[in-house]
Amino acid sequence: MSNILKQKGQKWIQWAVQNPKKFFTYSMILLSVSFIASIIQGIFFPSETAFKIRPPVLYSKNKVNQSFPVNNDKEMEQIVNELKILKVKRDQNTLKKEDSLRIDYLFNQYQNLKNGH
Repeated sequence: MSNILKQKGQKWIQWAVQNPKKFFTYSMILLSVSFIASIIQGIFFPSETAFKIRPPVLYSKNKVNQSFPVNNDKEMEQIVNELKILKVKRDQNTLKKEDSLRIDYLFNQYQNLKNGH
């Protein structure tokens, strides 16, 4: 079976070498038809996995998207409250290494929420 395929492949290559203009013409026709078919498929039968562009939250009419700032405010308030508790610990000189890491994390979260990330 593989010998038959090798022989046919060699015949095609020999034909392409002997007739380069015809080979080029047939190749271009095949590529053009394939390109046109893919454009038609994309227009009339779009893929479900195509990239979908989402509008920014500010321009969206969806109420769920517009409720994010309220949630951000609640999260920011919780972060501030926890930071206040940690400040009291600092004033009492009872901070631990874990507390300082928590402070860094909370500060970064607060900055991300404040900047809208």
